[in-house]
Amino acid sequence: MILGDQLRFRAIEKEDLPKFVKWLNDPEIKYGLSMVVPLSLAEEENWFENLLKRSSYERPMAIEIQPDPQVDEWIFVGNCGLIQIDWQNRSSEVGIFIGEKGYWNQGFGTNAMRLIIKHGFENLNLHRIWLRVFETNQQAMRSYEKAGFTQEGIFRQAQYLDGKYVDVIIMSMLKSEWQEQ
Repeated sequence: MILGDQLRFRAIEKEDLPKFVKWLNDPEIKYGLSMVVPLSLAEEENWFENLLKRSSYERPMAIEIQPDPQVDEWIFVGNCGLIQIDWQNRSSEVGIFIGEKGYWNQGFGTNAMRLIIKHGFENLNLHRIWLRVFETNQQAMRSYEKAGFTQEGIFRQAQYLDGKYVDVIIMSMLKSEWQEQ
């Protein structure tokens, strides 16, 4: 388990899969993830089986939050993880989503991003962490900026979304920038 302030990451369990299916079939949630077709529980179970074959460093983790710090109650709200880790160049892409919309806009996503960044830089000795975000997802971009990411590039009209092409923004953070925060 990786612990933060009112936040923790744990391994994803098979019992989590129905929640993932519910979240990933929600139009608001899947909009930021470029998912365009419905997801079945069987597909998610197959994803889970393949997940267990990946390096433990590249397995997404469940995000649990503690809404009230006075109460020992943890709520599963989403996932995050480092993917495509390039060990030679010490670089990785990061991905995150909060599926429980009742906890949106409360800072949990930003805090989860800060915790996964800390994990990447302190525990895995990464040098650079980067992400992609659609230009239409301004809420996510603000959250990433609050976490310390800087826009570094644009893949122009690289994603077809809701009948039009949108830019994909590339954001990143270097370990030295994170240490300065």
